[in-house]
Amino acid sequence: MIGNGKLLTNAHCVEYQTQVKVKRRGDDTKYVAKVLARGVDCDIALLAVESEQFWEGAEPLQLGHLPHLQETVTVVGYPLGGDTISVTKGVVSRIEVTSYAHGSSDLLGIQIDAAINPGNSGGPAFNDRGECIGVAFQVYRSEEAENIGYVIPTTVVTHFLSDYERNQKYTGFPSLGVLLQKLENPALRECLKVPCSQGVLVRRVEPTSDANRVLKEGDVIVSFDNVKVGCEGTVPFRSNECIAFRFLISQKFASDVAELGIIRNGKSMQVQVVLNPRVHLVPYHVDGGQPSYLITAGLVFTPLSEPLIEYVFLPVVKLKLLTKAGYSSAKFKGEQIVILSQVLKFNGTSIRNIHHLAHLIDYNYLVVLEMEAAVGSSSQVLQDYGIPCERSQDLLQPYVECNVEEGQSIVDGDFGDSPVSNLEIGVDGILWA
Repeated sequence: MIGNGKLLTNAHCVEYQTQVKVKRRGDDTKYVAKVLARGVDCDIALLAVESEQFWEGAEPLQLGHLPHLQETVTVVGYPLGGDTISVTKGVVSRIEVTSYAHGSSDLLGIQIDAAINPGNSGGPAFNDRGECIGVAFQVYRSEEAENIGYVIPTTVVTHFLSDYERNQKYTGFPSLGVLLQKLENPALRECLKVPCSQGVLVRRVEPTSDANRVLKEGDVIVSFDNVKVGCEGTVPFRSNECIAFRFLISQKFASDVAELGIIRNGKSMQVQVVLNPRVHLVPYHVDGGQPSYLITAGLVFTPLSEPLIEYVFLPVVKLKLLTKAGYSSAKFKGEQIVILSQVLKFNGTSIRNIHHLAHLIDYNYLVVLEMEAAVGSSSQVLQDYGIPCERSQDLLQPYVECNVEEGQSIVDGDFGDSPVSNLEIGVDGILWA
């Protein structure tokens, strides 16, 4: 409870929701809650409960500051279901930029040794002063490790809330839109004419990012908003601590401008970049709950997404597609991979996204299928399988042409644009920013 009739929980707790109900501790009455915003990247959801009865006698939690190592943490929740509240205790064992499993993003996280299990998700974590220092959200399980749980810190929570208040919707944590390599190798720094042990090498710039306008492959980023970036991709953090460079980017909001100090061909210069959320060629989640689809002559077309990969494809195919999902860049905004298995062209026209495919089918003749026969069989297939409509609601709107720069190729032999080889995937020196 954060006051003003609002609640916080994890985004994965309300994913694909049709109706959300909440209840108070010790009360069996359930109240309808409305999902106001869902931040997939930070795994936070904002709920509103209109019932005044629900809020009677309730006191909002006070958000505390980022804790220090070894500070005591108390986690409250309902692990493994259960009817009564559970309280576990531990200490802060690490604070660093952490991989958020739900959104496949890297944000500040608090690692604790207090027990966190399914059912703790969305529950508060308190310090000794009774202040909420974060929201429990994931746990690390391995035969080689135990008692490793993670809490979303209040710095991430307040960023999420500020984003919602600014825009009346959640826009997401921004990205610089580059793939970086650490510069720990002195010979590499000498080759790039970097005078000291600082900076990270730009390996790739995403075509859809504003950085594509000002940065080039081979540039070395040595500062971000006048904060020096170390050769291991770290920046100063609190007293005598360092943290991943990505942390500075996460403090910004979408459409904010960042000033970068770079070295290009041995020359120092300053450039400005507009930060925006990263555009994923293969999305990790389906926005709106229902995926886009198009049915014609019994053939079902849909954009490739990670949920589809997880539930449909065989393990060998799944590994390749998940690799593409994480390491491929969209060439233009709105680009999708449309599949039966994979659709690249229709009547000789390259498919940009599923909305584009629906437009081509509406206004062109099929190459392989007879148009009249296809239309007739489509209606019969829909009737036989009880499908209400041949396409999802979003495809009923007129198609709007994607902005593709002149001379830019849409299809280049394979889907996506992979900036790293399979051997480089998972190497510590390669990182997104």
